[in-house]
Amino acid sequence: MKPIHLNGLTIDVPIALGPMAGVTDLPFRLLCREQGCGMFYTEMVSAKALFYQSKNTEKLMESTKEEHPLAIQLFGSEPDIIAEEALKIEDRCDFFNLNFGCPVAKVVKNHEGSYLLSQPELAAEIFRKLTKTVHKPVSVKMRLSYSGDMEEGLKMAKIAQDSGISMIEVHGRTRDQFYMGHADWNGIRKICEEVSIPVIGNGDITSPEDAKRMLEETGCDGIMIARAAEGNPWLFREVREYLESGTVPERPTLEEIIAMALRHARMLIEYKGEHIGVMEMRKHASWYLQGQHGMSTVRRKINEVQSFPELEEILMGLLK
Repeated sequence: MKPIHLNGLTIDVPIALGPMAGVTDLPFRLLCREQGCGMFYTEMVSAKALFYQSKNTEKLMESTKEEHPLAIQLFGSEPDIIAEEALKIEDRCDFFNLNFGCPVAKVVKNHEGSYLLSQPELAAEIFRKLTKTVHKPVSVKMRLSYSGDMEEGLKMAKIAQDSGISMIEVHGRTRDQFYMGHADWNGIRKICEEVSIPVIGNGDITSPEDAKRMLEETGCDGIMIARAAEGNPWLFREVREYLESGTVPERPTLEEIIAMALRHARMLIEYKGEHIGVMEMRKHASWYLQGQHGMSTVRRKINEVQSFPELEEILMGLLK
């Protein structure tokens, strides 16, 4: 992979951690960075929540100087509010990303997320307003379509390029698929052929070999890994080494997995407090143990923990 250049911003390693609500917070992004991830996105940030100065939204945008390049991912459907609020926070990120991919019903019902794929005129207005207002590059993360008509995604990609968008991140599924079925890499390839701006391919990259195939089969300029990184930040190290040298590092041992999970828990607790940190760590701990034999009972116990010592006792007990 070659570096990506976006209006003064250089992305040296276009291997991205995809934005996931409730998952890709600051602690997890930092762990993925240590393992070789090269570009980062905040969780979804509502432009309207920014307008109303929501304290919860402020937390979503927290970052450190170590995680660059970083995008703040915005969602909304009102061009003026999106642009005005983005201008206020542009010193906190390297570029902006617009969410045109979220399939969740409550987002779609508000005419946001993937719904905007069906609204080309509104989408163009959002793109033009934002790109003319802020000084940082703007990308859009989109699905192949909202309605199932693949021409929808191709049309939106061209509108994005013509309206000042600097890069497109494409999840190779339609809105109706949610996260089921297989990602359509051929659909990603068609978008790559349709536009001249950089395209990041996303969907069903679960191994270093998948990452290489995505690049070769679609012609995309970079890759994005999302759900496959849950409980598996090592995937970025493996992908990066495989693409650079053709070799794949050994998978982490159970000892390394437990150590990472406990470190993750400590970071979450320091960042969010013990109660919230432990509650959120339940799902992460279960993800870390995926693929390990005979863990169903352990995962049930983890889902009932109330404190870090309880979690630590369960996880350390696996090493005895």
